[in-house]
Amino acid sequence: MISIGSDHAGYPLKEEIKKYLDENNIEYIDVGCYSTDSVDYAVSAQKACDKVVSGECERAILVCGTGIGISMAANKVKGIRAAACSDYFGAKYTRLHNDANCLCLGARITGAGSAIELVDVFLHTEFEGGRHQRRINQIMDIQDGKRLY
Repeated sequence: MISIGSDHAGYPLKEEIKKYLDENNIEYIDVGCYSTDSVDYAVSAQKACDKVVSGECERAILVCGTGIGISMAANKVKGIRAAACSDYFGAKYTRLHNDANCLCLGARITGAGSAIELVDVFLHTEFEGGRHQRRINQIMDIQDGKRLY
């Protein structure tokens, strides 16, 4: 199960991503927003990420104008490793090496076709583990307020 959310700028692209998810029988929960009326991206980020942290959803996909603001908000949710991606390599390696559980996209910088490719690779790439797990543990330690040095 995927949670998906956006702000008003990301709404049209979120709807395109939902079509892809529907066509590929990928279950999702749409946490909003539901139109192009102005809303704050932090609200959708928190709603979508809460579903991941609770275990209801495996990953989240978030969309705002640039992907940056919504990723900053998402990364404030304990347990979330959100990555704002605009290219295939980044979307693939954020899963392989960073075990990202939230993909953030910018509707004003990424077209629907490219966004679908990013979503596809994000959803179908598994974390490599191994040497990368130590780094994920360090990220989580920082989140917990531990000093690494």
